[in-house]
Amino acid sequence: MQITLERSGGYTGIPITITVDTATLAPDNVNQLRRLVDAADFFHVPAPPSTPAQPDRFEYEITVQEGDRKHTIAFEEAAIPESLKPLVHWLVETARSH
Repeated sequence: MQITLERSGGYTGIPITITVDTATLAPDNVNQLRRLVDAADFFHVPAPPSTPAQPDRFEYEITVQEGDRKHTIAFEEAAIPESLKPLVHWLVETARSH
C-alpha cells in the first residue's frame, strides 16, 4: 500500500508532501497504518463538499493505492472528515519526523 499526503496553505505556506510505502515500514508501523486506513474506511469516503477558501487554513489531498484500488480525497482543514483525522495526524507527524 502506498499513501501520499500533500498539505498546502496554512499561516506559513510551507507545504508538506510525504509518500509512505508499507513495503518499507517496520511491521508495527504497517499494522498501525493499515488500522488507520481501515478504521477510516478510506476507499469509501466521499469527497467532502467544497467550502469557501479560508485564509491561513490548510488544504489536504490524500491518495491511497493498494493493488488495483486507488482513491484520492481532497479537503480543506475545516471540512476534514472525522474518520480521517487520525490518519492525517499520523501522516503529518511522520512527515515532520523525516
